[in-house]
Amino acid sequence: MPRPANSGRPPHQTPDANRPANDDDEDEDDDFDPAEYDAMLHLERLESLEEEMQELGVTTLDEVRRRIDELHRQQGG
Repeated sequence: MPRPANSGRPPHQTPDANRPANDDDEDEDDDFDPAEYDAMLHLERLESLEEEMQELGVTTLDEVRRRIDELHRQQGG
């Protein structure tokens, strides 16, 4: 009977599964900067806000507030 093509490894294992973890992964953890991460999250939030404002056709916070008031009045609130 012929041997399976995976050379006896279980089918879910890849050839790299038995290799030791790369030390570079540990170096990346040491380089983690919470302030930089917070800045990145802040940037993402602002970019999302910008997209939503463009979709809604508003350019200022005052316009957003006027639209909110307008919608509240339309709903009877």
